[in-house]
Formats: sequence, C-alpha cells, structure tokens
Amino acid sequence: METGGGRDSGMSSETINSSTQRTSMSNESVCSTSFSRLSFDLPPPSSSPETLFVKPHRSSDFAYSAILRRKSALTFRDFHLLRRIGAGDIGTVYLCRLRHDAGDEDDDEDPCFYAMKVVDKEAVALKKKAQRAEMERKILKMVDHPFLPTLYAEFEASNFSCIVMEYCSGGDLHSLQHNHPNNRFSLSSARFYAAEVLVALEYLHMLGIIYRDLKPENVLVRSDGHIMLSDFDLSLCSDAIPAVESPDCSLDPAFAPALRYTRQYSTPFSCLSNRVFRSRKVQTLQPNRLFVAEPVGARSCSFVGTHEYVSPEVASGNSHGNAVDWWSFGIFIYEMVYGRTPFAGSSNEATLRSIIKKPLAFPTSTPSSTLEMHARDLISGLLNKDPNRRLGSKRGSADVKKHPFFAGLNLALIRTVTPPEVPSLRRHKTTPFYYPANVNNSRQQLTAFDYF
Repeated sequence: METGGGRDSGMSSETINSSTQRTSMSNESVCSTSFSRLSFDLPPPSSSPETLFVKPHRSSDFAYSAILRRKSALTFRDFHLLRRIGAGDIGTVYLCRLRHDAGDEDDDEDPCFYAMKVVDKEAVALKKKAQRAEMERKILKMVDHPFLPTLYAEFEASNFSCIVMEYCSGGDLHSLQHNHPNNRFSLSSARFYAAEVLVALEYLHMLGIIYRDLKPENVLVRSDGHIMLSDFDLSLCSDAIPAVESPDCSLDPAFAPALRYTRQYSTPFSCLSNRVFRSRKVQTLQPNRLFVAEPVGARSCSFVGTHEYVSPEVASGNSHGNAVDWWSFGIFIYEMVYGRTPFAGSSNEATLRSIIKKPLAFPTSTPSSTLEMHARDLISGLLNKDPNRRLGSKRGSADVKKHPFFAGLNLALIRTVTPPEVPSLRRHKTTPFYYPANVNNSRQQLTAFDYF
C-alpha cells in the first residue's frame, strides 16, 4: 500500500500498514484448491528489451515502445527522477522520465513519463513484508489488461529493488470524487467507473487473484479518463475454476451448500503456477451460456483490507475467500453514489462493529430515480453479510454483470465509451530530484495522485 492522502487503508495481524487514504490489514494463511484450462509463464527477471515481456494491449503505446527501443538492459541510470508522488509501507514512488540515448535530459520534446516504485529490500525484510513486495511484482508480471498496470521494467540498484510502471496523470478516484458537490459522483459517472472496475475484477478473478484492497484511492485515472487498479501487495494468489454454465440454473441461496450449477470443467489452472496466459481458440458458446471463472475455492485466514471496506467475515476474524472483493465492490459503489461509506464509525473498532452488526441503510427512504433504485438493489446484493448468499460469491462477474444497474452498457466494449471526465495532459516541469540517504525515510502526507 502506498501513502498519499488521508484515510486508513489497512489493518493486519501481521502489521498495520499506512496506505493512501485509509489503512489496510494483513496476516497470511492460505488454503485453496481448484482447476482450470488457462496456463501461465512468468516473464524472465531481466529488463533487456530482447527479453522484456510483451504486453499485447500496450503494443502501440508510445511509452512502452520507447522502452522496447532500448538496445541493452535498463538500469537506474536510464531514468531521470523528477519528484516523489507517493510513499507507503513497502516502497516510495517517483515520477520519472526515460533519459534520451544522447544523454540530453533537457530535451522536453515528447517526454515519456513513468512511475518508478523503489523498495528498500533491507527495510522491507526487517518489517517482514518481503513477501508482500514479491506478491505485487509477481502479479504485475502476470497481468495484461487495459485497466491494470503495465510493468515496463524491473532492476536492482544497490539495496533497492525498482519496478517501472505506467504513470497515470489523472490522480485517483478518491481525489476526483472530492472535487464534486457533496463528494459524490453522478449516478451515470458512478456506473461508468463501477463498470470498468467490474471488468478489471473479472480478469483478476479469472487468473485466481483476489484483490482484497479495492477502494477509490487504489483506482487511478489515466490521461484518457479510463481507470487503472493499483496496489497488489495485499492480494491473494489462488486458483480459478473455469466452467460453462447455464444462466437459468437456480440461484436460490438455500441450495448454496450444494454444487448447483451444471459445469463443464477443464484442466488445472492457477496463478501460483509458472506459466503465462496464452490465448487459445475459444469455442463459440451456445446462446444463454455463461463462461464462469471465479476462485471460489480460495480461503485465507488473514486480517487484510481497509477498515471501511473489509467484509463482515474478515471483521469477525473468520476465514474469507473471493466474496470479499464483491463486498468491497458494493462499498465502492455506495461511496461513489452517496459520498461516504455505509458503516464508517468514530473509530476503526466502531467501524468493524458496524460492519458486523449494523444493517445496511441508505440516506433517504426512497430512491430519486430508476437508476438509483437499481444501484440500491445492486449494493444490497453485494453487501449481504452472509458471504455464501452475497451476489458474485458463486459465479462472480457473470452474475454481477447481469444486474439492471449495468443494463445498456456493453461491458466488453467499455473502453470505447467516453469517460465522464478526461484529465487535461499536464507538463511536469520540476526542479531536479536529489536523492536522500534513504528513500524510505520521507513519510510526509502527499496529495493522493498516482501511486502504486
């Protein structure tokens, strides 16, 4: 988690991390089993352009092409640090630019900006958080999706580990939301951002990755106005169960203990394996058939997340699985629509008690429109305190996408929709950066901007 603003984003029986705006928690213990036909291969650690892992959805990106044009492996000296843009429990993030081959640092024509996360390996080891840093690196190497970060390069510099990622000039949704009246988005804007986050969660769950720290602070805004999820150090890597199912199968929660769906299983797949996702020819499905890939078998006994966003099962100290992401998705939508989270208390302890015991309530007794009525119905399904009856817990996004709140949106083509707000491209004129003795010593609060 990275710090930037003002809310708590994490708690943990392992440690309390300070994160962007709210704090998160974590203590790891995993038990999961499942199967799938998808396979993975992690890219090699070298950042040489010849061996750099190609991200197909970034093939035409100017900043990515600039990296690929380099003739030799990238090092710290290939980047010019401009300023610090975030700091957190396991690293510090800097805005940087790629130095020109000729060494002309002052040439501002078509500069390529990046976000460089610098991790002090010794400090992380002393905090016993090396596993978290490694988990984030592993996931960044694995993912290739328009709404997830692109890992451009990784290298070592002295006792620091550096990863170079995509830079988002639009800040984060938490900051953007607070620029609106009553700190809330319009229903149409909230629906757009929820749709893009839903598509990103669907992809992560397909890979067996449970995000576990969804909140507006971790949803960054690109220069084109589309979103990008960030911060994966609290994520849980597990297995997914791909299946083709009939949507008219009974969804009565009373049948939850039984395997209610007619599934056609495939071969084993896990994000814990050492293979990279390769596309295969996809068989055309019959009408009204759904492809479902949800890590329903994953279980963890850790205390992880952000206080206002954690699910009742986590707040109660029980084990949890994929359903925690759907709970936080419900909190996320509620906050975008109403400008606050539904269970926030006067303290972290009071917040956790409210999550466990307090019934869900909305600011007004009746919705002001049909769209708000659908939003409330969706939120109510996602914020079911029983994880077995929670919307999305069984078939994931396949069920959530069918909700009337998303009616009329083509989620497969959501990238072609014009975002509610498109940030203006800003030049980052700044004085040269001088490196402190230890980049992790500086801990002042910064405006939440773009951090990973």
